[in-house]
Amino acid sequence: MRLVRQFLAVAAVAFVGSQAVAAVDGSPWPTLLLGLLTAVLAVLVYRWVVRRTEHRRPAELATRGIWGATARGTLIGAAVFGAVIAGLALLGNFHIDGRGTVTGAIGLVGLMAAAAVTEELLFRGVLFRMAEERLGTGWALTATGSLFGLMHLTNEHATAWGALAIAIEAGGMLTAAYVATRSLWLPIGLHFGWNFAESGIFSTEVSGNGATHGLLDSSTSGSALVTGGAFGPEASVYSVLFGILVTAAFLRIAHRRGHLRPRRRNTEQTCATDTLAR
Repeated sequence: MRLVRQFLAVAAVAFVGSQAVAAVDGSPWPTLLLGLLTAVLAVLVYRWVVRRTEHRRPAELATRGIWGATARGTLIGAAVFGAVIAGLALLGNFHIDGRGTVTGAIGLVGLMAAAAVTEELLFRGVLFRMAEERLGTGWALTATGSLFGLMHLTNEHATAWGALAIAIEAGGMLTAAYVATRSLWLPIGLHFGWNFAESGIFSTEVSGNGATHGLLDSSTSGSALVTGGAFGPEASVYSVLFGILVTAAFLRIAHRRGHLRPRRRNTEQTCATDTLAR
């Protein structure tokens, strides 16, 4: 019931926020305001529902170090996606056709902030954290990362490969960032940095939802395996490769810090094992 109550509370904020953003029909300044408001409200609701259901202060959203962790995550996310675009450009698959719009990018700040915060609270803060209590880090990462990928199958130009790519690169990378720090601020920043670079800077398709209008007017061409096709660069082999590398780096940090958790044995199995040992 902890999981259900926490998930529904944050999901309700995400739903209301998405409906409000849809109602302003892409107007940049209202989108910015409503997106940021959704992000802040989601954090407040998460803190409230965790206190009510777990009777503790959510250390994973501690305010100490919030700005530094979020900024580092944003820079890492933008840099990793920038590396994906650089790989595409080197092969002649990414083209800059001109300037985009500053106002379009402003609206995308709010939109991507809301998406980053609500999705991290739901998938890392609620689902992964509770799954890890029983399954251990490895199995919980695999299960919730797969679920994160499957969620993207509802998008307009979704493909099975795109969902798998999201599960590997994003589900793995974002969860590993949380495990390494045991804080949600770094993965929130990482998620936002990746999404904003993808939409607000390079103006590419985002998870099959169509192209966005950011700072650059751009296009891609070539093999769908390389460019991601209609799903966007998140379905590119470059994204999967870089996502795996970053995930491995975060998991190595988590191992060094002793943050990896084993699968919890069943109570009856534990008692039987102890009895045999005696």
